[in-house]
Amino acid sequence: MHITELKMNSNACALKALFSAAAFLFLLCSCSSIKEPDAVFVPADYTEEDALNSEIKLVRKLSESNAVKALWRARLLTVRLPENEKCRALYQELEEQCVSLLIRLADEEDYDEALKCFLSLEAAGCSLSGRFSMTKKELELLACKGVPGGSEPSVSNASVSDMIKGTVTVFVDKGIKIQRGVGYADAVLGSGFFISKDGYIVTNHHVISDMVDKKYEGFSRLYVKLAEDPDTRIPAKVVGYDSTLDLALLKAEVEAPYVFALGSSSDLSVGDKVYAIGSPLGLEKTLTSGIISSADRQLFSLGSVFQVDAAINSGNSGGPLIDEKGRVQAIVFAGVQNFQGLNFAIPVEYLKNELPFLYSGGERTHPFVSAYGKTKRLPGSGARNEGVSVFYVLPGGSADRAGIKEGDVIVSMNGAAVSSLEELQILYMKQQPGTIARFSVVSDGGIRSEKTVYLEDRPSSPGYEFYRHDALANAFYPIIGMKLVRVSPSNKRKFSVVKVIKGSVADESGFSENDPVDVLGIDFSPEKDYAYVRFYAKKRKNGYLDVSLGFTAGLDSPYYF
Repeated sequence: MHITELKMNSNACALKALFSAAAFLFLLCSCSSIKEPDAVFVPADYTEEDALNSEIKLVRKLSESNAVKALWRARLLTVRLPENEKCRALYQELEEQCVSLLIRLADEEDYDEALKCFLSLEAAGCSLSGRFSMTKKELELLACKGVPGGSEPSVSNASVSDMIKGTVTVFVDKGIKIQRGVGYADAVLGSGFFISKDGYIVTNHHVISDMVDKKYEGFSRLYVKLAEDPDTRIPAKVVGYDSTLDLALLKAEVEAPYVFALGSSSDLSVGDKVYAIGSPLGLEKTLTSGIISSADRQLFSLGSVFQVDAAINSGNSGGPLIDEKGRVQAIVFAGVQNFQGLNFAIPVEYLKNELPFLYSGGERTHPFVSAYGKTKRLPGSGARNEGVSVFYVLPGGSADRAGIKEGDVIVSMNGAAVSSLEELQILYMKQQPGTIARFSVVSDGGIRSEKTVYLEDRPSSPGYEFYRHDALANAFYPIIGMKLVRVSPSNKRKFSVVKVIKGSVADESGFSENDPVDVLGIDFSPEKDYAYVRFYAKKRKNGYLDVSLGFTAGLDSPYYF
């Protein structure tokens, strides 16, 4: 039987960039013209009566489809015009609407949506005392009721053979494919493991992606095979999936022979011993061992992953990575073919954050406020982090409307301290889009203020959205790390470099402030996940010699938030 190789998911494609293999994507790309967006968002002056009335009308219209977002927009009006009676009346009206929505959702036992509404009202500064009977903790418990993954192992002091029984081979049957007139069985193989006695299984999204891809129109059926009975296919279904973190939750109508306990990845450090269980190349019940080689590889657009040297091959994806006590510490998700010992796994903390969202069903999306930044370290502070320094905000995006500006430093989210971009991303993983959040920011002048932000859905390609909706000179800042200013009103290609982000593509390419550049063209990969930019420049670091160059830049990374 012919078995197709597993494809690494879009996040794992970042591995290719490590070996300079991304450039081939552009061989088939069509050239994009150098153009400015049709319109760049400009904030309205709400002290003007017509502008204020227009915004109030838009907010009321928005409340018909999204009461929480309308509440946020009304909140922003009251911040800008605190003494305006129209703004206060609108905010009170929408507050009552959201409280009524909260009560209705709780009565309908839709606790996930009720919790989103509760958190949004809280972040917007609304008091629920005497207006809603449940506390936040009670809602959280109800929203997490029944979520698998909280149990202890099925057997205390279990042997390795017991643990292997808790793994499965995930089998996606795609029917028959024809090659050169001959039919072959077409299937995708992966691994998974039980996290509850009643048959909930964790695997990778890319293993079952054909089951949930709306663009896939072919045949597909999902099965699992128990380690002790590899000849029997047990039908399974996808409960929830997350393409960003490459995780999926499955359900099979079977009693699990062994249930894994979820550990804490914070217990692991570089050099610690780990074991991988899975079905590499379809070989069930395979156990390999190794160590944690690194704990902070940034291959996802959210968070860091482990690098391990345990032997991992196609088919291991979705299997558990366990410590010496048998606790799951990570989920295997990718290896690099032809590079022995270069393999990666998703920290179990991410899975623990994700399980309530995966269990609620469907696609899990992540929050986004249309900003770009990095961890800030003040001069002389050594390795101490100071927060997340904001380098760019998209005009009209959530962060921009909330009043977050370039140069601000985010130091907390919903009351939880934020000292680094990694900490902010971990807090993001605990939130759902469609929720209002509170950011504390410190401005250039050292003034601390609270910003009320609406969490949008994270786009699949943030950099491309920035390119589409902002002026070219500004959009290049997050995309390649180089802020430009136009120097010729008659020639749209001529710019001068204003700022360069340290460690960015532009910085590594040798650009400096005040370098003159001509933007010759921009190409995008078909999936809009990479850009190829061509320049003509006179770089100071090259003695102002004329040079033509081009380089690739990813359009998604952890720096987009």
